[in-house]
Amino acid sequence: LFDTPIGSCGLVWAEPGMIGALLPEANAAATRNRALRRFNGAHEAAPPEDIHHAIARIGRLLNGERDDLLGIVLDLSTVPPFNRRVYEIARRIGPGTTRTYGEIAFELGEPNAARAVGQALGANPWPIIVPCHRVLGRDGSLTGYAGGLERKRALLEREGAFSS
Repeated sequence: LFDTPIGSCGLVWAEPGMIGALLPEANAAATRNRALRRFNGAHEAAPPEDIHHAIARIGRLLNGERDDLLGIVLDLSTVPPFNRRVYEIARRIGPGTTRTYGEIAFELGEPNAARAVGQALGANPWPIIVPCHRVLGRDGSLTGYAGGLERKRALLEREGAFSS
């Protein structure tokens, strides 16, 4: 767990890379409990250098600095192939910009798969790192965010991509 301007976030990692990221719950204990439930066998440990670096980058991003968080190594071994493709596209959406579910579907070569793109992003194990909050409905509306639409709005406002 680590403190950020939006609360206590969490990262879960293994040898091949990051296996999960957690947005803040009501408090650090709740975030910790969710990590332990979601990632069977997880335990608290001091982060290795690459994870420490990822924590610093996420913190800077949430403090308003521009960082695409590319280069943070994710363990994609348990991710279905379609989701993997969606996450690869979503990771390229830079801070301060947005795309629609339909645009991602079109880039995948599957223009009728906007709903499937939304489902893949709803299952995203790495919120913030795979910036699913930067994906909007076809009319630019805030839709479908596991962290809640108010959090999605706040993250987009923090990045300068959305204003109230």
